[in-house]
Amino acid sequence: MALPVRTNGTYLFKFIQKFRSPKRFFCSGACSENKEPPGGGRVFSGIQPTGVPHLGNYLGALETWVTLQNQYPSVVYSIVDLHSITQPQEPPQLRSSILDMAASLLACGVDPERSVLFQQSQVSEHAELSWILGCLTSMPRLRHLPQWKMKSKQKNEGSVGLYTYPVLQAADILLYRSTHVPVGEDQVQHLELAQDLARIFNGRYGELFPEPRALLSATRKVKSLRDPSSKMSKSDPHAMATISITDSPDDIALKVRRAVTDFTSEVTFDPEARPGVSNLVTIHAAVARISVDEAVSQARGLDTGTYKTLVSDAVIQRLTPIREEIQRLRMDPAHLEGVLALGTRRARELAAPVLREVRQRVGLS
Repeated sequence: MALPVRTNGTYLFKFIQKFRSPKRFFCSGACSENKEPPGGGRVFSGIQPTGVPHLGNYLGALETWVTLQNQYPSVVYSIVDLHSITQPQEPPQLRSSILDMAASLLACGVDPERSVLFQQSQVSEHAELSWILGCLTSMPRLRHLPQWKMKSKQKNEGSVGLYTYPVLQAADILLYRSTHVPVGEDQVQHLELAQDLARIFNGRYGELFPEPRALLSATRKVKSLRDPSSKMSKSDPHAMATISITDSPDDIALKVRRAVTDFTSEVTFDPEARPGVSNLVTIHAAVARISVDEAVSQARGLDTGTYKTLVSDAVIQRLTPIREEIQRLRMDPAHLEGVLALGTRRARELAAPVLREVRQRVGLS
C-alpha cells in the first residue's frame, strides 16, 4: 500500500464531460467494470466521521476508494459530517472524529494529490442543492427507503434530517456531476433516488446532471466476530465483535481467538451452514489478497483454533502500517486541517459553477 506523503503546491487533475446511461458495475480488488473499461467520468463517495473505521469499512469501501484513484481522472471523497448529525453528536467529539477519519483515509491510501478529500459541511452548496432537490421529491418516495424504515422504527420516530438525508446524499453526488458511485448493496436504493432526481431535474429544466452509475463491490461483507449473522459494526455493543483498524496486535489476536465458530474442527467455506468459520475465511482471503479457495487450501490440516492464529497474523500484518500511520498523522492536527482545507477549496471550484447553473435554470438567479 502506498502511504500518503506531505506536499505543497497546486494539485492538478482532469475531468471529462462525456456521460453515458446509468448502469451498475461490480468492483473487485482491481475494481474492474464488467462491460466497459474504466478511465472516464467522475467518482464521488462519502463516509461519516464516526471515528476510526473498522476492518469491514476498510475491506468493503476504503480499499475500493484507493483503487479508484488509479482508474478515474476525477475522484471526489467527502467526510460527510452533515449526515452524521442526524444522530445526536457531542460537538468536541464530532470535531475530533472528523480529524480521526481524515487521518484514517490518508493512512489507508487516499491521496490528496489524486483525489479531492474534503469536509462536506464546509461546502455550503451541498445544503442548497439538497433543498432544491427536496422540492422535486415526494414524501412517499422517501418514506419507502430502507434507512428511514429501519432507523425510525428503532426510535419510534425520526428527525426531519433523518427522513430527508437521502436527498442530501443525492445532492452530494449530483453537485459534482458524478458519473460513478461506489456503494454497498444496502445503499443501491439511495443511489436510485439520485438517478431519479437527475432525470426529474433534467426533464424539467434541461439536461445538466448525468445519471450516476453504481459501482458495486465484489468484496464479501465482513461479519461480526460474535454474531456472524450480522455485519461488523462500530455500534456493536460487544467489545469483541469488531476489529478497528487501530487495534493493537494483542487486541486483534484476542478478538479473532474469541470469534464464534462451531464444533467442527475442519476449516471449510459454507456461509449458510458455517457462518462463523466462513467469516474468518472471508477475512483471511481479503487481508491476504488471495481467493477464498486459496485461503481454505492454506487452512488444510489445521483445526479452527490454529486457523484463528493464521487469520489474526494476516490481519495484524495488513493493519499494522495503517495503525502506525494514523498515530503519526494524529500527532499533527494542523496538517490534517490543511489537507481538508485544500480539499474544500478544490471541491468549491467544482461545486460553485454547477450550483450557479442550477439556480439560473430554476429561476433563483
